[in-house]
Amino acid sequence: MDFLNIAKQRYSVRSYKKKTVEEEKLHKILEAAHAAPTAANLQPVRLIVVQSEEGLAKIGKAANIFGAPLAIIVCADHEKAWVRPFDKKQTCDIDASILTDHMMLEATELGLGSVWICAFKPDIISREFGLPKYLEPINILAVGYGDQEAADPNRHSQTRIPVSQLVSYR
Repeated sequence: MDFLNIAKQRYSVRSYKKKTVEEEKLHKILEAAHAAPTAANLQPVRLIVVQSEEGLAKIGKAANIFGAPLAIIVCADHEKAWVRPFDKKQTCDIDASILTDHMMLEATELGLGSVWICAFKPDIISREFGLPKYLEPINILAVGYGDQEAADPNRHSQTRIPVSQLVSYR
């Protein structure tokens, strides 16, 4: 499958089968995160893989993960992040987003569904998982076998603004 096809096939899955994600597939998803670029290659992102019922219940106190059997909490490490010298923009949230995107696309290639969750209570995630102050939960990636009809890979022409509005040339 080529990249554009993978990108078009990916959609937000909000219903999952009660089927465990195989260890080899999880490993490939984590390898995709490992291969993701980060600013100045500082790698200021930490991943917390949650598969146990106890861990998933902890996440459930802070977010709806739609019954996914696997969740990856993506955290930014503020002590390791690159800072742009001109305006002091810290880029660890961007780095975390790049890793998340890599993992979503790899999950799609492996026949898994996922949904990127930003609607969660970060204070509860931090407390439940005992995160140190310098680690900020940025998002949660729910992963598993989708239990819903796949979205049409050609939907983007109807659901996205036209490329002509997205891009300007100067």
